[in-house]
Amino acid sequence: MTDTAQTPETIPRWRLAGDWFDTCKCNVPCPCSFAQPPTFGDCDGVLVWHIREGSYGDVALDGLNVLMLGSFVGNVWGEHSDSYAAIFIDERANDAQREAVQTIFSGQVGGWPGEFVKVADMEMRGMEYAPIEFRIDDDLGSWGVAVPGRVEARAEALTGPTTPEGARVQTTNLPGCETGPGQVATWGRATADRADAYGFQWSREGRSSKHITFDWAGPD
Repeated sequence: MTDTAQTPETIPRWRLAGDWFDTCKCNVPCPCSFAQPPTFGDCDGVLVWHIREGSYGDVALDGLNVLMLGSFVGNVWGEHSDSYAAIFIDERANDAQREAVQTIFSGQVGGWPGEFVKVADMEMRGMEYAPIEFRIDDDLGSWGVAVPGRVEARAEALTGPTTPEGARVQTTNLPGCETGPGQVATWGRATADRADAYGFQWSREGRSSKHITFDWAGPD
């Protein structure tokens, strides 16, 4: 991530709102979202942010994507170790957008990213600009992302014999919401979860996935 120095006087107002989802090693539903230790004591997975609306000062960020590979041992909201990450930033971003995205997601300018960076305390294995192919159904029936040849994550919304047709299994006020307070989580099951980059390597399906909205602002 960028290490450009920021002071309160030089930080512009910023806001990002959009879609986040993950696919991970945990069983459904992922205990991490309930501020509990992961199913197997450790977790790794794909996390992706799609910015529907965004700006950093006068730099527009609409439509850009950010993807992270992450892993940790223990409870990410409490005592944990061996916490690592690698970041892919949408290659479509121009220089100003790249700088803005790195500055926000590194936690340098406050908001929820600033809080989560401190909580997760992840060691960065690498960062690069890459094509990120993001898709999501309007009705939240399924979602997916790919960095060709490196990462693929797809999921379908969770359903069952008593779920009304077209309804979604959702949770509010999660005690461990990865995108911050006040968001709505829609639960799913991964149909693909593959990674081969920066020392992260796995291939599986059938484990937990969830879509959560996000709406962040700073530098407050």
